[in-house]
Amino acid sequence: MSLKKEVQKWLITSLNDPIAKLLIKKSNLTKTQVETFLIDILAEKITEKRMIYEEKAKLRLLKSGVSRGAFNRTLRQSRTNVIKSIYTIILLGYLGVFESPRLEPYLELANKLHAFMEAYKHLWRQKEAKSEQIRIMAILQKELENGLKQLIEPKSMSEKM
Repeated sequence: MSLKKEVQKWLITSLNDPIAKLLIKKSNLTKTQVETFLIDILAEKITEKRMIYEEKAKLRLLKSGVSRGAFNRTLRQSRTNVIKSIYTIILLGYLGVFESPRLEPYLELANKLHAFMEAYKHLWRQKEAKSEQIRIMAILQKELENGLKQLIEPKSMSEKM
């Protein structure tokens, strides 16, 4: 399989994951910005070779890729949004907001997501998953999706939680 197809297959799988879709929908990033950011950060790791921006631009999911300039503009926007998100988290920590019981469900869900991803990676490395393992992972994924759907509504941070 060509490098482009390998990276694009990985991107499609990642961006079409139901949990990733929910998170992208409520994040500060557009799907295009996530795609571009992932290409910039992870494409070299996947391909195990150094890549210039012209090559990275061609990895986008559009048939012909995009120009280097368009790729760089989208990348700049995504980096700015990621940095702003990180500063928001730092600000909330500085102001003591993370000590609020209102955020506990979010932190709990983040821990569950992390555990799910670790289990998924382990299952993926096994190559041959047992049907029971697959069934359990599907149930866990559905629970996480439902938890996310409940928490993505702005009213979920209200005092009535």
